[in-house]
Amino acid sequence: MAAVSSASDTGDHRGRHPPERRLLILGGPRSGKTSSANTILGDEMFDAGTETTHSNVGQMEIYGRRVTVVDTPSWAIPADPEDDEERDTDDNAGAESDSPARPPPSLDSEGPCMGAILCPPGPHAILLVVSISQPFGDRERKAAEDQLGALGGGTWRYCMVLFTGVDKLPKGVFIEEHISNTGEALQWLVERCGSRYHAFDNTLKDSEENTQVPELMEKVEELVTDNQGWYFEVNELILLEEEQARRALEEERMRMEEHARQREQMIGGPPRELRLLLLGWKGVGKSSVGNSILGRRFFESGQETELCLRRQALVCGRRVTIVDTPGWDWFSVSRTPKRIRQESQRGAALLRPGPHTLLLVLPVVSSLTARKRRTLLAHIETLFGDNACLHTMVLFSCGDWLGHTPIEEHILRGGRELQRLLEYCGNYYHVLDSKTPGKDRSVSLLLDRIEEMIRENGDRAFLPIQTEWLSEESSYSSDNTEPEDDCRGCQLQ
Repeated sequence: MAAVSSASDTGDHRGRHPPERRLLILGGPRSGKTSSANTILGDEMFDAGTETTHSNVGQMEIYGRRVTVVDTPSWAIPADPEDDEERDTDDNAGAESDSPARPPPSLDSEGPCMGAILCPPGPHAILLVVSISQPFGDRERKAAEDQLGALGGGTWRYCMVLFTGVDKLPKGVFIEEHISNTGEALQWLVERCGSRYHAFDNTLKDSEENTQVPELMEKVEELVTDNQGWYFEVNELILLEEEQARRALEEERMRMEEHARQREQMIGGPPRELRLLLLGWKGVGKSSVGNSILGRRFFESGQETELCLRRQALVCGRRVTIVDTPGWDWFSVSRTPKRIRQESQRGAALLRPGPHTLLLVLPVVSSLTARKRRTLLAHIETLFGDNACLHTMVLFSCGDWLGHTPIEEHILRGGRELQRLLEYCGNYYHVLDSKTPGKDRSVSLLLDRIEEMIRENGDRAFLPIQTEWLSEESSYSSDNTEPEDDCRGCQLQ
């Protein structure tokens, strides 16, 4: 663990961005993590109706402060040895157990390190969410201890317990009495967090008299002050170990998928997964393109994207996962802030074990000069390596502007620079009407084209992520205020 401080963390508010606070939310199954994240941000940023399978980031300015919240998958509750003994006894006796068998650990499961690196350079506070209505015994205590241990040493000084469902407490019973009556495991957790805790009633988030979020942020400020403005940062060695474990799991996954493919040839099976990374300069319509492909308004268009956002949907019989990324500068790589470049790489890392296709979004209404083409290719090669061209497809946005003009004719009119860009991408391209989400025919053809590219790449079906994309120290300074081409007329991001 390394703790560092910066001007924004120590109270220097002279920058052009408001001071930032970064919160990492951890918790067990049905603890209310996602609802709490929405309550803090004051908006339905996360889908509380489904299980969280991957870490997701939300950001909002709250009381003059930019607050970043990372919602994470539930931590695993360790098995009860007594349950295992009873199950073994039942099996040996030939009887069926009334308790459902525990599913094996998912190969897709994420550890807390992924959540921590999604709020770079590290979280100011780690909120451990505990539901009033769920039991908290030794198994839950062990799960919390294992989760914090996976982040490395020194984590507890940044932790606070966040109780949810306080509306379910008996009338006249306060949270302090609940802690005292629940047992030693919960008392241990609160004491381990330095007796820092807060209580949420997520049903009150729309109430005008709701003061629970301001009170929580005051406690976060006290925590930051106690830590002298420092934040928690994951040790790079831990990231490397997690990445090595990931690769071992991925090898096992590939073996399992090979067996599954053999079975699917006879009996059919689950939909194929496609992992897509949206790239391009600012204002080209990446967010709108992502919404068009997924058929829903998952990404917020019309405003600048600052952090990567991953969303998934079942599209045309495929499980499609898309990561939207911040836009680059069109003039040169050096004018794209370092944090934006690193966020692009982090976006690829969110598509483990790697994106099948880098979708380079280009509006049909934008002219491509030699400088713009060179800058696009320089970004791709600098961030993702020389082999990235094998996995890159040009996706034309604002397709409705073409009218009845075929895209091939537009390419011919676009000049030599556009044609050279397409040659770099192996002449893989597609045009999409970003204004009308859900045009299944156009999206289906795009997915067919992507699968054609994957087959063409053979054993290099996707661009493998690199460990350094996760472990680089992030810088949030930005001096890029130069104007760039955009597509505001198409109501894109």
